[in-house]
Amino acid sequence: MAIPNPFRRKTENTRYCWGYEFEWTEDHLTLEQAEPLKHSYDVLAEDCLDRLNALSPPEKATLPRSNSQQTPLLKETDEEKKEGLPIPQRDLYALLREHHASDPRLFQLWEEVNTIPPWVDWEQIERGQNVFYRYGGPALTGLTYQSLLGGMGAARVVETLARTGGFSTKVARRRLFETTQHILQCTKSLESIKPGGAGHASSVRVRLLHAAVRQRIMKLAKQRPSYYNVEECGIPVNDLDQIATIGTFCATLIWISFPRQGLFLREQEKIDYVALWRYIGYLLGTPTEYFETPEKTKAVMESLLHNEVRPSEMSKILANNIIRSLEKQPPTYVSPDMLIASARWLNGNDLGDSLGLPRVSWYYWALMIGQCLFFMTLCYTYRSIPWLDRRHIASLKKIFYAVIVESKYGLAGTETLFDFKYIPEYETVTDMGTPSEIKLRNSSVEMRNLRTLGIFLSIVGMSAWASLKVASTVLSKIW
Repeated sequence: MAIPNPFRRKTENTRYCWGYEFEWTEDHLTLEQAEPLKHSYDVLAEDCLDRLNALSPPEKATLPRSNSQQTPLLKETDEEKKEGLPIPQRDLYALLREHHASDPRLFQLWEEVNTIPPWVDWEQIERGQNVFYRYGGPALTGLTYQSLLGGMGAARVVETLARTGGFSTKVARRRLFETTQHILQCTKSLESIKPGGAGHASSVRVRLLHAAVRQRIMKLAKQRPSYYNVEECGIPVNDLDQIATIGTFCATLIWISFPRQGLFLREQEKIDYVALWRYIGYLLGTPTEYFETPEKTKAVMESLLHNEVRPSEMSKILANNIIRSLEKQPPTYVSPDMLIASARWLNGNDLGDSLGLPRVSWYYWALMIGQCLFFMTLCYTYRSIPWLDRRHIASLKKIFYAVIVESKYGLAGTETLFDFKYIPEYETVTDMGTPSEIKLRNSSVEMRNLRTLGIFLSIVGMSAWASLKVASTVLSKIW
């Protein structure tokens, strides 16, 4: 939760939005500067997608479906539940690798993603990967409740997300896990993000997936202009959207999510983490000049927060659907009030109200204080002891992958190939979900937070009592 700094000097360049205050500089993007980025996009990926579709047409089994609340689940989801195995997916990365020599545009894309930019320092990239796990718990909390849920406040981007149907309550949780899988693959090891590694391949797949979404929405908008307003919203998944996506995974964590959880990165950690996401952005076809330095990265984040976050009615639907898709779910069984408290703590009450999130009691605010104290104790302790830090990072790499990808509560051991599952159609609509009817069990997360707060208050109380005791003894001797 943002706490105003009473010592901060305000100038004519001071800006305030959604509980965040900053100084506008020449590195910030004005509306006029950002406008062309809404209409530029990754043309190379679209050209390559056309050629790959010609080489291997998409299966009819993956044709669109509506994602309203009344529509049954995907056939493949039912089979996954019964068999534990998905319908075979088309791997666009494998197709590109196999056929890149047969076409100039495919060759160009293959060469681009396998060419290491001169600004890449592999030791720095590895340090950036370690930053993610050093602050692993707070990082996943920030990515979920601020980067993703808070990001639903960007009404223009939400217009694209809503048309894929991928944020209905039925599929939002799985989609969140798939996105997290990509992050885990990109940070698993240095070899994973290098050409040929799992993170590298997933990034190329996501790039082609973005091209497929953009291409599909533009085709429908051409046939029925009322379906999507290109002039107002820009090209779907445009360069500005890509910049915003990298910013939410990177800058938002460093300068908003972490500080609001009581964590402040060292300057070198900021530089390393930005460098990691600049390279991932490069693989995704994102303009990388906005991530050359932490200062530029922070400026573009603040620009987008100021210019783009304007929640709409659809923003409210998608934000609440994320809460409803996560509430009372195993293995933690976190209550909806705790999830909402997390979102409000990280995004502030102004944005929380605009997203239609209900207010929660002070009990859950107290639990959030306990959670922040727990994360602060854990992260600061580990990072101050090098050998403990290394062990902690190695441990979280295994735990996160086991929970998100391998466990039955996550992706059930099946890594997604980021195929085109959430396909826009005229009838595709994302409706407001209904609250879960699952019987709530005791949440281990909430109990942990309560215990942490109790321990903290006990320590404070004992310290205060000891201080008073010492003071009274000293005063009695004086008098």
